[in-house]
Amino acid sequence: MKHWVNGLLCLALLSNGLKAGILHGVIPPVHLEQTNTRLVTRDFILDPSKLDSVRAWPDYRVTLSYDKQSMLVVPNGMRPAAVSLLRFWSKGKMEAVVVYRSRKQLKPLGYDPQGKRYNSVEIAGDFNGWDPKKTPLKEEKSRSLLKGQFNKWIGVVELNPGQYAYQVVLDGKWMLDPSNKDSISNGSGGWNSVLRVGKSLDAMPVLFSKSLQGNRLHLGAEPNHKPDTLLVLWNNTLLPPSAVEKKSDGFMVSLDESITTAPDGVLRVFGYNRIGACNDLMIFMEKGQIALHPTGGAFQGMSLYFALVDRFANGSSTNDAPVRDAAIDPRANYMGGDLAGITARIKDGYFDRLGINTIWLSPIVANPEKGYVEYPEPHRTYSGYHGYWPISSTQIDHRLGSSSDLRELVREAHARGMKVLLDFVSNHVHQEHPLYKQHPEWATSIDLPDGRKNIRIWDEHRLTTWFDTFLPDLDYTKPQVVEAMTDSAIWWIKTYDLDGFRHDATKHVSEDFWRLLTYKLKTRIEQPTGKRIYQIGETFGSRELIASYVNSGEQDGQFDFNLYFDARSVFAEDGQSFQRLKHSLQETFSYYGAHHLMGNISGNHDLARFISYAGGGMKFSEDDRKVAWERAVEVPDARGYAKLLQLHAFNFSIPGIPVLYYGDEFGMPGAGDPDNRRMMRFDGLAEAEQRTLEATKKMALYRAAHPALMLGDVRFLKVTDSEWVMLRSYFDQHVLVVLRKGKEAGKIRFALPPDLVGKSISSMNGWVVNALGDQIEIELPADGYDYLEVK
Repeated sequence: MKHWVNGLLCLALLSNGLKAGILHGVIPPVHLEQTNTRLVTRDFILDPSKLDSVRAWPDYRVTLSYDKQSMLVVPNGMRPAAVSLLRFWSKGKMEAVVVYRSRKQLKPLGYDPQGKRYNSVEIAGDFNGWDPKKTPLKEEKSRSLLKGQFNKWIGVVELNPGQYAYQVVLDGKWMLDPSNKDSISNGSGGWNSVLRVGKSLDAMPVLFSKSLQGNRLHLGAEPNHKPDTLLVLWNNTLLPPSAVEKKSDGFMVSLDESITTAPDGVLRVFGYNRIGACNDLMIFMEKGQIALHPTGGAFQGMSLYFALVDRFANGSSTNDAPVRDAAIDPRANYMGGDLAGITARIKDGYFDRLGINTIWLSPIVANPEKGYVEYPEPHRTYSGYHGYWPISSTQIDHRLGSSSDLRELVREAHARGMKVLLDFVSNHVHQEHPLYKQHPEWATSIDLPDGRKNIRIWDEHRLTTWFDTFLPDLDYTKPQVVEAMTDSAIWWIKTYDLDGFRHDATKHVSEDFWRLLTYKLKTRIEQPTGKRIYQIGETFGSRELIASYVNSGEQDGQFDFNLYFDARSVFAEDGQSFQRLKHSLQETFSYYGAHHLMGNISGNHDLARFISYAGGGMKFSEDDRKVAWERAVEVPDARGYAKLLQLHAFNFSIPGIPVLYYGDEFGMPGAGDPDNRRMMRFDGLAEAEQRTLEATKKMALYRAAHPALMLGDVRFLKVTDSEWVMLRSYFDQHVLVVLRKGKEAGKIRFALPPDLVGKSISSMNGWVVNALGDQIEIELPADGYDYLEVK
């Protein structure tokens, strides 16, 4: 079955008007620094020599470098508007890029030792990568009439508004801040203190789409949260201020003939008031009408499935060849999954029935023929079944298949309107790789000046650290390394007609690599063929760090681990509040936008399975990798399946791209690596697993059929500790997302917005929905969820 979302897989709108533009594709907003921001010109315009000037008056001064390769953006003395524009000029034509003013604020820190003496007081938290050395406090002697002379430790950090988990580190000992009663679960069985910065994100202005009548676009605004100013762009062209008219309930935007007669394009709306920026709107149009199923497209229509190739399906036993080494436990060896197995599942409709239109393949390059011992204790021996130890840049591992197998997989996927992403490893190679054998100087040093081994020092030496003694880290300060590895990535796309990449270990690779790779993809593939390549990265770290890689010059999105960790705690733990989840989602919007292309994951191969926690098979306080070797984790509490479905219901209904980790569609359990990488099961599912699978299919297909869940704006109608009601609207398309935590069935009652009162409401799950004036009431089962369509 082909889904209409197959047409949503290309954000680069290829109408004639945009092809002739200065900028490449629809450029996402840029977040500026507090003082100076240096931007790379090629992120926006592929040939900087064609650029005449860049202006941002009156908010900023822009200085273009002599060679036009970079530009310096500096505030123009006054406090800039929350949202403004960079204007790119070439041969009399102007296009614009939206820029956001820095939201950072100075936040004082302090610790009262209550008369105790310490040699050092440090703060470790979300904002510094949990590295206490980055935020030391300074001891200050003070005096008061009540206390006499006393000491206090003080400091200051510069942070975006939001909330941050942290701990105080006293002479190396980590602890909660005794002066702060505000705390939050750390997702590992413990607690962290919470630092709150700036105003609540609830205070920000809110916009939403209402209607298009002729050439008049009606936009609504929350009465008490209305923006004062709107910036409206058609593709990258700013509409004149005269096109925007304020109304009592929002705004009216007049669209000229160049918009209403265009084959396709996208309107983007940005607004702000004195408090800050509002949510952005993205409106797809075709021939003057709202495109509910746009053919010009958007990556927002993707539903992504991660298949760990060796563990998914065995399509051919002829290539089964586990490493012969008694030291390798069978769980850490090859199990027979291959490309042919995935192709067979494409052909039999498994992914179609699951509502999936994009498959992410784990790395398929050749890996070593023998096992290797991990550096950390207890020094277990593993094979390279996972694919992350490359010994070749072009050869497919014989245990996973052949070149013809990959070509057949891609051909069969494309015939069904599906896309295929390849997991690309750029951070390192295996010591057997010819690149390292021929050029050992292309690797960073494994020995640090202080005598330590530079192995798995993830943050302190994140651009040079080795993942293990046999995995040389590539030195991207050398241009020849950047050229060789970016060319390798391009080779895979061209040779096998792949649709994009999942990038491993993004934060451990220099931005020089990401920028050159993206430039090559644009100039060698996208520009000549019109095919848009999607790139999503993996970074564990703060939202600020993750967001630094998400821009027009690097990656389209990253996996939203911060949101996942909050969602995991909220859905798996009974004592965690939906208020925490709402705040986390709002922070995601503030960093990546309301129509971002981040991955909303159900789990991944580096984490214990969600259901292992939610179903009581594991505790958050346990070491998941240790548990993986000590016992078989199962699902003793059937509530775990209901909680897993709540997580899926959340992921399939929020902005971004839902990402299913294989087996999560039915609730396959597992502790850490390698237990979270069990062989996939298609048959013999338990009754609870089969019910979970069918429910997952239903909500995935529901998302595919409802544009509001992919393209719509977001309004929170009711969020309490145990109740969640979120409205997603795309003009006259409306879906209410209703979740309820609790061991027993119960009712949720909430008020509809005035413009939806009196409309019919239908439940995806068939539950009874009662309308009482502007109030809606629905009873959900224990740990229940539902999607309600409003017509």
